[in-house]
This record gives sequence, structure tokens and C-alpha cells, in this order.
Amino acid sequence: MIRFRKFLPLAALVAATTLAASGAEAQFGGIGKVISAAPIKAPGLPDIINGPQPVSTNIKDAIFGDAARDGTSLPGKPLQMTTLPRSPQGGFVLAPGYYMMLAQSYCLHAGTYGPGGGDGYLFAPVKGSAKDAVTSILRNSVVHPEIDQHDIQLLLWAIVARAKFEDLDPRLKAVAANLLTTKQLAGLNRSALGVLTSPQLSAITGGLPGPLRTIVEAESRMRGLLATPGSSYADIERVAVIGGVAPRGPGSIDVPATRWSLHPDGYWVRYKPNSYTNTWVEVWVAPGSKAVGKVYDPGTAIAVPVNTSRQRLAQSARVYSR
Repeated sequence: MIRFRKFLPLAALVAATTLAASGAEAQFGGIGKVISAAPIKAPGLPDIINGPQPVSTNIKDAIFGDAARDGTSLPGKPLQMTTLPRSPQGGFVLAPGYYMMLAQSYCLHAGTYGPGGGDGYLFAPVKGSAKDAVTSILRNSVVHPEIDQHDIQLLLWAIVARAKFEDLDPRLKAVAANLLTTKQLAGLNRSALGVLTSPQLSAITGGLPGPLRTIVEAESRMRGLLATPGSSYADIERVAVIGGVAPRGPGSIDVPATRWSLHPDGYWVRYKPNSYTNTWVEVWVAPGSKAVGKVYDPGTAIAVPVNTSRQRLAQSARVYSR
């Protein structure tokens, strides 16, 4: 059974390296394109390089940054976002004004660096083959406050690592049944992978640049830990989250941490992560704008780091408790 202990300090599982592929490819999927000239897949092995990625959102999807608002002052102190009415899915029905909340957030990319260093984060929609499952977990967690944040993170890591949900700890499987439909669980199991042996990993990753190989190996290790009785949250966290100083990834862009994103629905949103577990989320709704009455649904968005070596962060409408 997976035991939950307090977070331990994030340890560096692998040495900091400079990403060798383009920022988008190295960060979130489609990584087969960077090695298409060299076939590396051995017969009978899963195609985890060119196959669909469970979560594929990347820096190229973060197109909503609004430099025009840099340096713009907002009137007064922000109101608590939780004072807004809720939608049936747990989102916030917007009214004119400036709102803030400290939200529970979640790592969605194993083998990369956590937030830090003053890097900006921009709004982007959830994309990928597991989009519906990821969104369901984030939305449904709002009506299940009894479910611990660690359990939600483990389920999201299981999706990112393509673990077999049928192999999870019985208690965690029960949590998944509360947040996902039977159809969604079946779909995740169909696309799941087993733990790869060392020869299999070598056959699959032999032609990959070092950082991409690290991600594939980290996901395989996570699949093993998630299926191993006695694995702790800290064990899995050490594989998923790299500690230390993050290098600047290829494809990174220079964006200040104060940069707002203009949501397609007409309001502005800004993310300021404290760690991968919690993020200050700000929303500004201009009086008389088309955004009034629209719903801000955190579970449909990802905070994308402008430094491509850092982790993308799923957002939720659950308040983080310090």
C-alpha cells in the first residue's frame, strides 16, 4: 500500500542537463520527431516515442500572454475568488473585479524541474489523449474535499506515466473510481504500459538525447513504484520532480512572472506558483466586458512555464491549505 508521509525536500534524481530537442518537443510530447532519422523501436516494444501523449500541452499552446497589461495597476486589493458563485462543475461564475485564490495545483510532467527562479507561467488549455480524464479528476475533486491532494496528484502522475490503473493500490483505485467514469478507467488501462526492463529501455531510448531519455526512464520507474506495495509518496515525488537549479530549456521565451494571459472568454488570468503543489491564481474581469457571467474553470487549464525545462502545472478550484 502506498504510504503517505510529509513532503521530503526535493532531491535531484538526475543531473541538470540542457534540453537537446526543441522546447515544445522536449517538454510535452511528439518527441519522436527529434529522432525520426534513426529507428530505435525494437520489435514487440511499445511505441512510447511517436505514440499519442496523455498530456501534450506545451509552450506553443501558450499564445494568450498579453504584454499590453505589463505594469498596469489594478484598483484595490483582490477579493477572494471563493466569494464568487460556483458552476455545477466547480468553476467560478465571474463578476466584474479583481480576484485571487491560493489553488491546489499539480505536476503534469515527470522528470522535469519544479517552479522557481521567477519564471513566468502562461495560460493554455489541457490537450492530449487523456484530456478528458485529467479534466474530470480536476473538476470532480472539487465535490470530493475528503480526497487528499496527494491522492489526486498520484492519479495524475499515473496518467502521465501511463500506469495501469488496475495495478494501483486498492485504496487509490477506489479514489479513481470516485473521480473517473468506468469508461475513462477502461480507456486509461487500454493505453497503459508495463514496467520496462533495462534491455527494453535501452532499445527504446538508445537514440534519444539525454534529457528525453531521462523522461522516458522516469515514467517507467514511476509505473513500477505506483504498482509496488510500500512505495511512499516521497519515493514517487523524487522521480517525478527534479530538484536544483533548472537550466534554460530550448524554445524558452523571455516573459516576466507578472505577465497576464488574456483568456478567450475575455478576462485576464495570471499564475504565480509557490511550488508544484500550490499556485496563486489571479483573475481580472473588466466592468462591462464579455467575461461577466462567464465561468472560470481552473480544471480546463494548464499553467505553462516559459522556461521549457520546468513543469507544466494543472490547476484546480480547490483551495490550498497551508
